[in-house]
Amino acid sequence: MTEKVGVLGKKSSRRTGVERVVNAPLPTVYGAFQAVGYLDHDRGDEQVALVYGDIGADGVLTRLHSECLTGDAFGSQHCECGDQLASALRAVVAEGAGVVVYLRGHEGRGIGLLGKLRAMALQAEGLDTVEANLALGFPVDARDYGVAAGILQDLGVRSVRLMSNNPRKREALVRHGIQVAEQVPLLIPPCENNITYLRTKRERLDHHLPHLDAVAHLS
Repeated sequence: MTEKVGVLGKKSSRRTGVERVVNAPLPTVYGAFQAVGYLDHDRGDEQVALVYGDIGADGVLTRLHSECLTGDAFGSQHCECGDQLASALRAVVAEGAGVVVYLRGHEGRGIGLLGKLRAMALQAEGLDTVEANLALGFPVDARDYGVAAGILQDLGVRSVRLMSNNPRKREALVRHGIQVAEQVPLLIPPCENNITYLRTKRERLDHHLPHLDAVAHLS
Protein backbone atom coordinates (compact mmCIF):
# COMPACT_ATOMS: atom_id res chain seq x y z
CA MET A 1 0.00 0.00 0.00
CA THR A 2 1.39 3.40 -0.94
CA GLU A 3 0.19 6.90 -0.17
CA LYS A 4 -0.09 9.78 -2.60
CA VAL A 5 -0.83 13.41 -1.96
CA GLY A 6 -3.89 14.58 -3.90
CA VAL A 7 -4.36 17.91 -5.68
CA LEU A 8 -5.88 19.51 -2.56
CA GLY A 9 -3.03 18.41 -0.34
CA LYS A 10 -4.96 15.53 1.20
CA LYS A 11 -3.35 12.15 1.46
CA SER A 12 -4.93 9.45 -0.68
CA SER A 13 -3.96 5.81 -0.72
CA ARG A 14 -3.56 3.69 -3.83
CA ARG A 15 -2.85 0.00 -3.83
CA THR A 16 0.01 -1.22 -5.99
CA GLY A 17 1.19 -4.58 -7.25
CA VAL A 18 -0.84 -7.71 -7.84
CA GLU A 19 -3.60 -8.92 -5.52
CA ARG A 20 -5.14 -12.39 -5.40
CA VAL A 21 -8.92 -11.97 -5.56
CA VAL A 22 -10.47 -15.41 -6.09
CA ASN A 23 -9.69 -19.10 -6.48
CA ALA A 24 -12.27 -21.19 -8.36
CA PRO A 25 -12.32 -24.71 -9.82
CA LEU A 26 -12.22 -24.71 -13.61
CA PRO A 27 -12.90 -28.04 -15.33
CA THR A 28 -11.65 -27.91 -18.93
CA VAL A 29 -11.33 -30.28 -21.88
CA TYR A 30 -7.66 -30.64 -20.87
CA GLY A 31 -8.21 -31.37 -17.17
CA ALA A 32 -9.45 -29.92 -13.89
CA PHE A 33 -7.62 -26.68 -13.11
CA GLN A 34 -7.87 -24.08 -10.38
CA ALA A 35 -8.41 -20.61 -11.84
CA VAL A 36 -6.69 -18.11 -9.56
CA GLY A 37 -7.84 -14.58 -10.36
CA TYR A 38 -5.72 -11.49 -9.72
CA LEU A 39 -6.05 -7.75 -10.03
CA ASP A 40 -3.04 -5.78 -11.26
CA HIS A 41 -3.44 -2.53 -9.34
CA ASP A 42 -0.73 -0.79 -11.38
CA ARG A 43 -2.35 -1.32 -14.79
CA GLY A 44 -5.93 -2.15 -13.83
CA ASP A 45 -5.86 -5.47 -15.70
CA GLU A 46 -7.61 -8.60 -14.45
CA GLN A 47 -5.31 -11.60 -14.70
CA VAL A 48 -5.66 -15.34 -14.22
CA ALA A 49 -3.34 -18.25 -13.49
CA LEU A 50 -4.52 -21.76 -14.32
CA VAL A 51 -2.98 -24.09 -11.75
CA TYR A 52 -2.95 -27.86 -12.11
CA GLY A 53 -2.03 -30.24 -9.31
CA ASP A 54 0.37 -29.63 -6.44
CA ILE A 55 2.86 -27.30 -8.07
CA GLY A 56 5.43 -27.03 -5.30
CA ALA A 57 8.07 -24.29 -5.34
CA ASP A 58 10.93 -25.36 -7.61
CA GLY A 59 11.16 -26.44 -11.22
CA VAL A 60 7.45 -25.79 -11.83
CA LEU A 61 6.39 -26.38 -15.44
CA THR A 62 5.12 -22.93 -16.42
CA ARG A 63 3.79 -21.06 -19.41
CA LEU A 64 3.45 -17.27 -19.56
CA HIS A 65 0.85 -16.88 -22.30
CA SER A 66 0.25 -13.46 -23.80
CA GLU A 67 -3.40 -12.78 -24.56
CA CYS A 68 -4.21 -13.29 -28.25
CA LEU A 69 -7.92 -13.05 -29.04
CA THR A 70 -7.49 -13.86 -32.71
CA GLY A 71 -5.40 -16.96 -32.05
CA ASP A 72 -6.76 -18.18 -28.72
CA ALA A 73 -10.47 -17.70 -29.45
CA PHE A 74 -10.82 -17.53 -33.24
CA GLY A 75 -8.20 -20.06 -34.31
CA SER A 76 -6.22 -17.57 -36.42
CA GLN A 77 -3.43 -19.08 -38.49
CA HIS A 78 -1.64 -15.77 -38.66
CA CYS A 79 0.20 -16.85 -35.48
CA GLU A 80 0.69 -20.05 -33.47
CA CYS A 81 -0.72 -18.67 -30.20
CA GLY A 82 -3.87 -20.76 -29.93
CA ASP A 83 -1.97 -23.99 -30.55
CA GLN A 84 0.69 -22.98 -28.04
CA LEU A 85 -1.94 -22.34 -25.37
CA ALA A 86 -3.56 -25.72 -25.96
CA SER A 87 -0.17 -27.47 -25.98
CA ALA A 88 0.84 -25.81 -22.72
CA LEU A 89 -2.39 -26.83 -20.99
CA ARG A 90 -1.94 -30.41 -22.19
CA ALA A 91 1.68 -30.40 -21.06
CA VAL A 92 0.98 -29.38 -17.46
CA VAL A 93 -1.77 -32.02 -17.22
CA ALA A 94 0.61 -34.67 -18.59
CA GLU A 95 3.25 -33.49 -16.11
CA GLY A 96 0.78 -33.81 -13.25
CA ALA A 97 1.37 -30.24 -12.06
CA GLY A 98 2.05 -26.82 -13.52
CA VAL A 99 0.90 -23.26 -14.14
CA VAL A 100 -0.31 -21.36 -17.17
CA VAL A 101 -0.36 -17.62 -16.46
CA TYR A 102 -2.68 -15.96 -18.97
CA LEU A 103 -1.50 -12.37 -19.38
CA ARG A 104 -4.17 -9.90 -20.38
CA GLY A 105 -3.04 -6.56 -21.77
CA HIS A 106 -0.44 -8.34 -23.91
CA GLU A 107 -2.50 -8.39 -27.12
CA GLY A 108 -0.28 -7.83 -30.16
CA ARG A 109 2.90 -7.80 -28.03
CA GLY A 110 1.30 -5.10 -25.91
CA ILE A 111 -0.17 -2.76 -28.56
CA GLY A 112 -3.82 -3.79 -28.11
CA LEU A 113 -6.34 -5.52 -30.32
CA LEU A 114 -6.97 -2.66 -32.75
CA GLY A 115 -3.27 -1.93 -32.98
CA LYS A 116 -2.61 -5.57 -33.76
CA LEU A 117 -5.29 -5.65 -36.47
CA ARG A 118 -3.80 -2.53 -38.03
CA ALA A 119 -0.38 -4.19 -37.96
CA MET A 120 -1.83 -7.32 -39.55
CA ALA A 121 -3.30 -5.18 -42.35
CA LEU A 122 0.17 -3.77 -43.04
CA GLN A 123 1.64 -7.27 -43.01
CA ALA A 124 -0.87 -8.26 -45.67
CA GLU A 125 0.64 -5.46 -47.77
CA GLY A 126 4.17 -6.85 -47.39
CA LEU A 127 5.63 -5.52 -44.12
CA ASP A 128 6.84 -7.99 -41.52
CA THR A 129 5.56 -7.95 -37.94
CA VAL A 130 8.43 -5.77 -36.68
CA GLU A 131 8.18 -3.29 -39.55
CA ALA A 132 4.40 -3.04 -39.13
CA ASN A 133 4.60 -2.11 -35.45
CA LEU A 134 7.25 0.52 -36.12
CA ALA A 135 5.32 1.95 -39.09
CA LEU A 136 2.35 2.52 -36.78
CA GLY A 137 4.50 4.24 -34.16
CA PHE A 138 4.39 1.31 -31.71
CA PRO A 139 7.29 -0.40 -29.94
CA VAL A 140 8.35 -3.74 -31.39
CA ASP A 141 7.42 -5.37 -28.06
CA ALA A 142 5.68 -3.42 -25.28
CA ARG A 143 4.99 -6.34 -22.93
CA ASP A 144 5.96 -6.34 -19.27
CA TYR A 145 6.28 -9.53 -17.24
CA GLY A 146 6.44 -8.02 -13.76
CA VAL A 147 2.85 -9.02 -13.04
CA ALA A 148 3.59 -12.61 -14.11
CA ALA A 149 6.49 -12.76 -11.65
CA GLY A 150 4.24 -11.33 -8.94
CA ILE A 151 1.62 -14.01 -9.60
CA LEU A 152 4.21 -16.79 -9.47
CA GLN A 153 5.61 -15.42 -6.22
CA ASP A 154 2.11 -15.31 -4.74
CA LEU A 155 1.67 -18.97 -5.73
CA GLY A 156 4.89 -19.82 -3.89
CA VAL A 157 6.90 -20.55 -7.03
CA ARG A 158 10.64 -19.89 -6.79
CA SER A 159 11.89 -21.46 -10.01
CA VAL A 160 10.26 -22.62 -13.24
CA ARG A 161 10.74 -24.80 -16.25
CA LEU A 162 9.55 -22.20 -18.71
CA MET A 163 7.61 -23.32 -21.79
CA SER A 164 8.69 -20.65 -24.26
CA ASN A 165 10.77 -20.01 -27.37
CA ASN A 166 11.28 -16.36 -26.40
CA PRO A 167 14.52 -15.55 -24.53
CA ARG A 168 13.08 -12.23 -23.35
CA LYS A 169 10.54 -14.03 -21.16
CA ARG A 170 13.33 -15.88 -19.41
CA GLU A 171 15.34 -12.70 -18.93
CA ALA A 172 12.30 -10.85 -17.56
CA LEU A 173 11.46 -13.52 -15.00
CA VAL A 174 15.03 -13.68 -13.75
CA ARG A 175 15.11 -9.89 -13.50
CA HIS A 176 11.96 -10.01 -11.36
CA GLY A 177 13.29 -12.68 -9.00
CA ILE A 178 11.99 -15.93 -10.52
CA GLN A 179 14.71 -18.40 -11.45
CA VAL A 180 14.43 -20.32 -14.73
CA ALA A 181 15.79 -23.83 -14.26
CA GLU A 182 15.11 -24.78 -17.87
CA GLN A 183 13.60 -23.30 -21.01
CA VAL A 184 11.30 -25.89 -22.59
CA PRO A 185 10.64 -25.45 -26.34
CA LEU A 186 7.01 -25.07 -27.37
CA LEU A 187 7.25 -25.71 -31.10
CA ILE A 188 4.14 -25.77 -33.26
CA PRO A 189 4.30 -27.00 -36.88
CA PRO A 190 4.03 -23.94 -39.13
CA CYS A 191 1.60 -23.49 -41.98
CA GLU A 192 1.61 -21.41 -45.15
CA ASN A 193 -0.22 -18.55 -43.41
CA ASN A 194 2.23 -18.08 -40.52
CA ILE A 195 5.61 -19.18 -41.84
CA THR A 196 6.72 -15.63 -42.70
CA TYR A 197 5.61 -14.39 -39.28
CA LEU A 198 7.49 -17.19 -37.53
CA ARG A 199 10.64 -16.63 -39.56
CA THR A 200 10.53 -12.96 -38.60
CA LYS A 201 10.21 -13.92 -34.93
CA ARG A 202 13.30 -16.10 -35.28
CA GLU A 203 15.40 -13.70 -37.34
CA ARG A 204 14.45 -10.35 -35.77
CA LEU A 205 13.15 -11.20 -32.30
CA ASP A 206 15.59 -14.02 -31.44
CA HIS A 207 12.95 -16.69 -30.84
CA HIS A 208 14.38 -20.21 -30.79
CA LEU A 209 12.53 -21.93 -33.63
CA PRO A 210 14.88 -24.57 -35.09
CA HIS A 211 11.97 -26.59 -36.56
CA LEU A 212 11.49 -23.94 -39.26
CA ASP A 213 14.56 -25.27 -41.08
CA ALA A 214 12.61 -28.39 -42.01
CA VAL A 215 9.85 -26.47 -43.81
CA ALA A 216 11.81 -24.44 -46.34
CA HIS A 217 9.23 -25.36 -49.01
CA LEU A 218 6.59 -23.11 -47.44
CA SER A 219 6.44 -19.66 -48.99
